[in-house]
Amino acid sequence: MNIAFAASEAVPFAKTGGLADVAGALTKELALRGHEVILFLPGYAEIARKKLKSRKIKSGLHVTVGRRRLPLALEEIRQDGVRVVLLANDALYARPELYRDPATGGDWSDNDDRFIFFARGVLEACRALDFVPDVVHANDWQSALIPMYLNTQLAADPFWRRTRCLFTVHNIAYQGMFGAETFAKFGVEAGLWYPTSPFEYWGRVNFLKLGLEFAESISTVSKRYAEEIQSSNEFGYGMEGILTSRTEDLYGIINGIDYDVWNPATDTHLPKNFTPRALAGKKQCKAALQKEMRLPVEASVPLIGIISRLADQKGFDLIGEVAEDLLSGPLQVVVLGTGDAKYHDLFTRLAARRPRRLALSLKFDDGLAHRIEAGSDMFLMPSRYEPCGLNQLYSLKYGTIPIVRTTGGLADTIAPYGPGSGTGFRFEAYTGNAMLAAIDRALAVYGDAAAWKGLMQRAMKQDFSWHHAASEYLELYLTTRAKPKRTQTAVAAR
Repeated sequence: MNIAFAASEAVPFAKTGGLADVAGALTKELALRGHEVILFLPGYAEIARKKLKSRKIKSGLHVTVGRRRLPLALEEIRQDGVRVVLLANDALYARPELYRDPATGGDWSDNDDRFIFFARGVLEACRALDFVPDVVHANDWQSALIPMYLNTQLAADPFWRRTRCLFTVHNIAYQGMFGAETFAKFGVEAGLWYPTSPFEYWGRVNFLKLGLEFAESISTVSKRYAEEIQSSNEFGYGMEGILTSRTEDLYGIINGIDYDVWNPATDTHLPKNFTPRALAGKKQCKAALQKEMRLPVEASVPLIGIISRLADQKGFDLIGEVAEDLLSGPLQVVVLGTGDAKYHDLFTRLAARRPRRLALSLKFDDGLAHRIEAGSDMFLMPSRYEPCGLNQLYSLKYGTIPIVRTTGGLADTIAPYGPGSGTGFRFEAYTGNAMLAAIDRALAVYGDAAAWKGLMQRAMKQDFSWHHAASEYLELYLTTRAKPKRTQTAVAAR
């Protein structure tokens, strides 16, 4: 099967969130199974081209965005059996961050241009490389225009006759909203803009909506989240009506994780490796982490890890609500991440007041992330909503017991603890007290060494490899049927 996988980030090339992990690992697994996979990425400046042995394969191409005809060059990298094609345009992508302008703290003002270019560029690249996809797998708002172009402007093009499109939503809160003037940049017929049109959203343009409207199939990253985003505005962020109308085309597939990278038995970031049958190394990892983070080295004190974007969605308002009570307990907390300034300030103040209880690192540090997963006893994820989550899956593998809110992928992947059963601790109500009660339950079990060891070993034996998730995606690729192509005239007549 020919698979064109379009994503705005992927490891090890460029990353801001979980999409990058999914794009890097899923394409690798699909290629291992013998499929022809091209992973298309924007040609960001931060991609280590020399180290990754990038080579230019096509130049002299152009993409039209509005009235501008912009140059496109294609660069290729071979990575884990995957053909990675970078869409290069320095004016759009040679910048210090992927989506945000560090000078203003907001999004790049021309993100609409940048990702119109990307969507059209992926399609132009397929043609230039004579690569006819059976499936285009588009991800999140940055590539959401691909199914729109395939089912309008390119509907009658024989090159795309057999191609169908799957659109995956990794986080529906991020939608790519722009002013009405962006519509003119798409290059489609002016008659497609009218109230209730797929192109119009409360007088604005919404890239994600177009992906939901035009893709043959839609997926998201857990079964629970697929239900939640249809249920209310709280979870659907205005897309719940469209999703409900397309419920037969909507699927939930839990993300996998790459056990070549996240495995305590082989992890090169750790001072000592360990397995479910040989757990002594985890104690050494804990002591080393406490020392690295300048916490008292105390084996008996439970250590809670947090690795996250510091934002309301991730439940940090709950932590702020009960921080003093939390840090008054017999435990230590290690926090790694960056995000909203208010949470940087909160944790900086707490760490200064409680240096023996709280250690803080306000940055991205991949090695430290591995050491926190290995050295912590518990991992806290009190998310307001969580499409899938990856850190709870890493935590399971490392015997670091998740404490999570019952939402989205957290509910799908963490079974509540009971004597001899379960893999973690959950709480339902979105309150600080409910979170504290779950932590207290975990601490009580931690005090029973035999029960805790059994819980750790159950957690470490869970299998959330990409082997399972990739099989589900392949089945979805095969069962997705191309829609009758909607010409621009047909859409305009709706």
